[in-house]
Amino acid sequence: MKMNFKEIKRHVMTGISFMVPVVVGAGLCQALGVILGGPNIADQTGTFIYFIYKAGNMAMGTMIIPVIAAAIAYSIADRPGIAPGLVVGLVSAEVKAGFLGGILGAFFVGWLVNLMKKHIKLPKTMQGLMPILIIPFFASLISGVVMFTVLGVPIAAFMKAFTDFIASLSSGSKFVYGAVMSAGSAFDFGGPVNKTVSLYTTGMLADGILQPKACHMVACMIPPIGVLVAWALSKIFHKPIWTNDEKENLKACGPMGICMITECVIPLAMNDLWRVVVSSVIGGSIAGGLCMMWDVQSPVAHGGWFVIPSFTHADKFVIALVLGSLIMGTVLFLLKRRLSEEQVINGSDYDPNENQEAADVNIEF
Repeated sequence: MKMNFKEIKRHVMTGISFMVPVVVGAGLCQALGVILGGPNIADQTGTFIYFIYKAGNMAMGTMIIPVIAAAIAYSIADRPGIAPGLVVGLVSAEVKAGFLGGILGAFFVGWLVNLMKKHIKLPKTMQGLMPILIIPFFASLISGVVMFTVLGVPIAAFMKAFTDFIASLSSGSKFVYGAVMSAGSAFDFGGPVNKTVSLYTTGMLADGILQPKACHMVACMIPPIGVLVAWALSKIFHKPIWTNDEKENLKACGPMGICMITECVIPLAMNDLWRVVVSSVIGGSIAGGLCMMWDVQSPVAHGGWFVIPSFTHADKFVIALVLGSLIMGTVLFLLKRRLSEEQVINGSDYDPNENQEAADVNIEF
């Protein structure tokens, strides 16, 4: 199965489009639980508010990787890829391979299912069993074992090495420690690096060390605000940098950014990866470094703007958040290409000369 970059991107974007509603629903349930029940909501078992929080917590903790893996496998191999995609996602979470393992495992599932559809030949009377029995069973069996024994092992080792690297920084400069940790949080907008930092900071939180979680949270909250700052600057200086389709995605960044749902930036980043990532890392790392220097502490793992009042030195957290967002937005505005009116309407890759050449060719024929 050969794929070019555009095909890979299309499959990953399909996975993201299935994943984002799960993230939004789960994240808002968690945030609502914290708002109504306070920072100790996890201890209020049996209450109605606890059930809201717990539902979101379970979905965020167990559903994200299987959903994106199943969606990517579905994009590559159609419905027969869904079941083995879910299996690979669950195994990836189990072996600590994270998002990266789920995505790579999904591409393996897609390749395997398409290979089976091409080479397994059954009598006409049994062909109806292929999509509902033969392929789901054997693809789940093979891909699950492969993820446990081959794919998941090196990916999990990479994730562990990254976690250990972050932990080793704690004895050095506070600013560098916070900056590196926040750079990882801001790097891939809820992806494998972000989730690795989240795991580490949540572990620290459980041990009563509250500063790392504040650094992680500020870096997760900056990207949605930063892209809006870049949009505001483009309006102020009359320099268009977003297409009409991207502006539609920007509308979700406000409310989702308030709730600390950083995945809303992914569609924008996929269209201009290095500029969005670089600006996000710069803004997030500076804000995280300041939070660590100022001893900002977060007693909760999620909740966005709604839980800031529960922080130690909440005012300094807000200052770092605003400063980091302004820095990201300014850097992104300076780095982004200026778009023509046609590119704003038709997309940033629109080339009128190319379209004219294609039209000329059609006329000749």
